[in-house]
Parts: sequence; structure tokens; C-alpha cells
Amino acid sequence: MAVLMRMDWKGVSPEQYDELRKVVNWEGNKPAGALSHVMAFDADGAHVNDTWESAEALQTFLDARLLPGCAQVGLPGQPDVIVMPAYAVYIPGITDAP
Repeated sequence: MAVLMRMDWKGVSPEQYDELRKVVNWEGNKPAGALSHVMAFDADGAHVNDTWESAEALQTFLDARLLPGCAQVGLPGQPDVIVMPAYAVYIPGITDAP
């Protein structure tokens, strides 16, 4: 079952995110099960909304690639993360309407 992952990470800057992108390379080496990724920033820090084919695919990516990358670039603190079953996933131009 597809899942929505929301992550809020206080104190993370766009520059740190760009450094993490280079280290983890999720755009050049798409993680198995990744469906979408949207990143935003405000005065508090980073905000991510991802959709994944399954919670297991998300966890595999976190354990094998993202968390080691976060440690490598020295991101501050810990994120607040919520993972929940997706009710519907529709990405215009990429997926068919549910």
C-alpha cells in the first residue's frame, strides 16, 4: 500500500539540502519505490512530502541511503516524521487519476 511521508526538519537550510542531494543522489539513482518528492523551506527549516509504493520501500531508503547521507553532511537535530497510508496518489502527467 502506498504511503505519504511528511518530514519537518528544523534548522535545515536549502544549502544543506543541496549538499545532501549530491551525497544521496536520489535524482540520479532513483530509490526503489519512490513515487514523488516535494521540498519546501520556510523560516523554521525544511519540509518534505513524499509518496512511496510502501512503508517498507521508504524504510529501506531511509536506512540504506538517507540517514547515512544526513550523518555525512551533518544535518542538525532530528526531524519530525509522520508516515500514513495514502488514500489516493495522483501525479498529473505521470499517473492516471484514481
